[in-house]
Amino acid sequence: MKVVAVTGATGTIGRAVVRALLDRGDDVIALSRDPGRAVSVLGDDVEAVAWKDPKTEPAPPEAFREADAVIHLLGEPVSQRWSESAKQEIRDSRVLGTRNLVETLNATGARLQTLVSQSATGWYGARGAEALDESASAGDDFLAEVVRDWEAEAQRADEQSGLRVVCMRTGVVLSPDGGALEKMLPFFKAGIGGPVAGGRQYVPWIHLDDVVSAFLFALDDEGLEGPVNVTAPRPATNRQLSKALGKVLGRPAFAPVPGFAVKALYGQMGSIVTSGARVVPKKLEEAGYEFRHRDLDEALQAAVR
Repeated sequence: MKVVAVTGATGTIGRAVVRALLDRGDDVIALSRDPGRAVSVLGDDVEAVAWKDPKTEPAPPEAFREADAVIHLLGEPVSQRWSESAKQEIRDSRVLGTRNLVETLNATGARLQTLVSQSATGWYGARGAEALDESASAGDDFLAEVVRDWEAEAQRADEQSGLRVVCMRTGVVLSPDGGALEKMLPFFKAGIGGPVAGGRQYVPWIHLDDVVSAFLFALDDEGLEGPVNVTAPRPATNRQLSKALGKVLGRPAFAPVPGFAVKALYGQMGSIVTSGARVVPKKLEEAGYEFRHRDLDEALQAAVR
C-alpha cells in the first residue's frame, strides 16, 4: 500500500486514476482548489487538501508529509480556442503549477520517493510519418515549447532532491467523458463525421484504461524514469480513426472536413487536429507494460460502450 498525493484529481484522467489507486488499496490525498467539491466527486475515502492557486503559491506541505509518491495531473485544457489569454493560462497552469509543486516537494522529508508528472505528445510537434520514441527531439511550435518547459520544471525534483521523476507524454485519450472523442461523437453519431484535412496525419491515440494503468505502472516500476510515451503501440492516421469510429457507431464516416474549417472553428488550436505525430511507446513496451487496448477498433468499442 502506498500513500499517493494527486493533483488535478477531479479531471477525466484524475478521477480514473484516483479510483484505480483506491481499488488496489492505496491511500489518496487530493490537492484541490475546492476540497469540498473534490470529496463530493471522488468520495469520502479521499483526503482533500486545499491548494487555492497553484500558479502563484507553493503546494501545501501538509499534503506530502505522509506521501510516498505524487501523481501530478494539473493543467488547463488544451482543447479550446487559443486566444492569447488562453495560451497564457495553458502555459502557466502547467509550468508555474509544476514549479510551485516541486518547490514544496524539494522541502519534503525522505519518505517521498517518486513524482509521476503528466506531460504530452505535444513535445514532438508536427512530424508527419516519422516514428517517434522518447529520444526524439522537441518540436518548435507553441505546445512543444510548453511541454519542454513543463517537463523541465518536473525534472528539478530529480536534480535538486533525487526524486525519481517520470514525465508521461500522453497522447489523444479515447474516453467519452472528455477530450477529443467526446467532441467527435456528436458529429459521427449524426452521420456527418469524417477525416480532417485529408486524414493523413497521425493520431497518437490511447484508451483511458491504458492511461490509468500506465500511470500506476510508472508509479510502481522503479526502473522507469524520464519521458515516457503514453500512446498505443499502433498509431493510426486520422482517416483510419474516422473509419474505425464510424464502423463502431454503425454510421457513415466519409464526410471530409477541410482544414480551413477546423482553423475557422478553433483558431490556432486547430493545428493540433490538422497535423500530427506518429508517437510510439518504446519505453513502456521495453519495461514490460501490457496494453489492455492495442487494437483501435476494440479500443473505440470499449470507449463508447
